[in-house]
Amino acid sequence: MHITARADYAVRAVVQLASLQPDSATRQQLAEAQDIPGKFLETILGDLRRAGMLDAQRGATGGYRLTKPPAEITLADIVRATEGPLAAVRGMPPEDTVYPGPAEPLTRVWVAVRASLRDVLEATTVADVIADQLPDHVTALQARPDSWA
Repeated sequence: MHITARADYAVRAVVQLASLQPDSATRQQLAEAQDIPGKFLETILGDLRRAGMLDAQRGATGGYRLTKPPAEITLADIVRATEGPLAAVRGMPPEDTVYPGPAEPLTRVWVAVRASLRDVLEATTVADVIADQLPDHVTALQARPDSWA
């Protein structure tokens, strides 16, 4: 699994916004706080706004604000809003892949990979990240020595 800069920046921007609630933040404030290129962040914020996660207000007191409480926004929601499906194989859902001969079991492997991503990203909310209280199974995964290698 490759976590793109786009997905990483999107999660960081939403976490930063959530930490400021109920206040809003401008694109520039978010970019500076999380060291994200401003123009790239502008596109990401547009994706998050279209997905219904953010509201934007123009003007001197304007900025971006979350539309839902941080406890109701999962990391999977953010990744899907900016990248699309959590796991795709050559642009297809894993269950739609078909392989001949000895490679046939790979369909089930890719489906399992998607399920494992869901187990982490759908269980972890923005509120969990802000509170540094990750779900127990996520903490257990990252505590394994092989996770860091």
